[in-house]
Parts: sequence; structure tokens; C-alpha cells
Amino acid sequence: MIKSMTGFGRGHAELSGRDITVEIRSVNHRYFEFSSRLPRNYSFAEEKLKSLLQGKISRGKVEVSVLVQNTAAVSEKITANREVIREYVDALREIKDEMGLTDDLSLSAVMRLPDAFTVVKAEADEEQMWADLKTVAEEALDNFIKMRETEGARMKADLLSRLLTIEKNVEFVESRSPIIVEEYRKRLYDRMCEVLEGKAVDENRILLEAGIFSEKTAVDEETVRLKSHIAQFRGMLESGEPIGRKLDFLVQEMNRETNTIGSKVQDIEVTKVVVDQKSEIEKIREQIQNIE
Repeated sequence: MIKSMTGFGRGHAELSGRDITVEIRSVNHRYFEFSSRLPRNYSFAEEKLKSLLQGKISRGKVEVSVLVQNTAAVSEKITANREVIREYVDALREIKDEMGLTDDLSLSAVMRLPDAFTVVKAEADEEQMWADLKTVAEEALDNFIKMRETEGARMKADLLSRLLTIEKNVEFVESRSPIIVEEYRKRLYDRMCEVLEGKAVDENRILLEAGIFSEKTAVDEETVRLKSHIAQFRGMLESGEPIGRKLDFLVQEMNRETNTIGSKVQDIEVTKVVVDQKSEIEKIREQIQNIE
């Protein structure tokens, strides 16, 4: 199944106290090009993400966006500095006795004391973070590939339709070729009759000239190669492997054979077919630029 290089996929889940969203988008590119936007504490996962995607994507400019929000207090730990608090309380009560103050010391007052509490960030468990991120990234990747395959199926149908048109054009050229030679022979005969003014016409000379013309305008090799290219093209469309670059080569060859036919055969009917065929080949070329 062919795949488009354009695609989008999204994954989302809440795991280990984190709300994780991963989005993957891509556009066509000659090679695989990766970029990412990650939270700072997930920078360690960039290469892992790249390897995960590169295992399923061979071509395209791919961008991954990761958004993570904590839904539980998993990243911070608060501890009371008991010795500091004790020193504050002792000092305050000493002042109370000396100055005859009311003892209204409360928990809310303790919370406002400088350095009474320490907030310590819990050590990040990168293995768990990566496991959770990978789970969501794989969901996004599956959706991404499905979209690429859907677009690829549409492109395949269009390409097969255009190949059929080119095949019919080739068949027309093959059927038209002997008619062109016969028309040339007849024109040559009529001209010789006109020049000789009723005298006997050398039939052998006519046949010789027609034979030379036939050799010069023969396009059997070109039509045979075109049919071969079309068959190969169809076969590749059924392949499950990345085929974009191979198809590009075939299109170049098809265009070359078509140009050769146009230069060899100076016939208005064939010229029309060649122009139409070159248009179809160009449309195919545009399509395959977006095939993985």
C-alpha cells in the first residue's frame, strides 16, 4: 500500500499523573527530516522519538509536538525544616515573656516564617516518563500512518487512471504507425506521378523510399519500453515498500520515450497524443512527489 508523505496524527492519555498529548505532522521531503518540540525535562527523549518514527517513516519532513501537564503532585516534595521552626518558636516566646505579648502563635503564622519549609523536586524517573510518552507517541504514529495510507489510496486510484490513459495512447501510436507509412507511400506515389506526367512510375523506388521512411519513423522500441514501464509502475503501486524514488525514475524514462516518439513521428494525430501523454506524465510526476 502506497503512502502519502503528507499526514497528521494525534495521541492523548493520562498516565502516571501526567496528561500527555503527542501530535505528528509531515509534508513531503526528499529524505527523512525530523524536528521536535518537547518540554525541557523531556529533552532526553528526543532521539528516542526520532528512532521510533524513523522505524515507520522513510521519507518526509516530520515534526513532533509534545505537551505534558502534571495532574498530580508527582514532581515536588515539601519538607518542614523542624530545627529552623523550633528556633523561631523559641525566639518568639522569649520575646513574648520579655515584652508581655499575647501568645497567638498559629500554624498559619509558622507557614509564613522564612525558610520554614523546603520544596524539593522529586528525582525524575526517566524510564517511566519515556514509557508513558512512547505509549502516547505510538497512538499518534498509528493515526498518522492511517491518514497517510488513506491519502495514498486516493493517489493510487488517480495514478492507475492516468496509466490507463497513457496505455491507450501507446496502443493508438502502435496502430497509427503502419497507416502513417502507407499515407507517406501514397503521397510519394502521387508526387512522382505528377512529376513524370503519366510516365511509368518505378514501384521498386517507391517501396524503397517507403521502407526508409518506415525505419526512420519506427517507434516499436519506444512503445515496447513504455509498456514495460507502465507494467513496472503498476507493480510498484502494489508493493508495500517505499517507492517514491523508484517511481520518479520510471516517470523520467516514460517522458523520454514519449519525447522520442514525438521527434520521430511527424504526424498530426500522433502529435496530439504525444502532447496529451506529456500532460498526463507531468501530472503523475506531481503526484509522486508526495509519495513516500
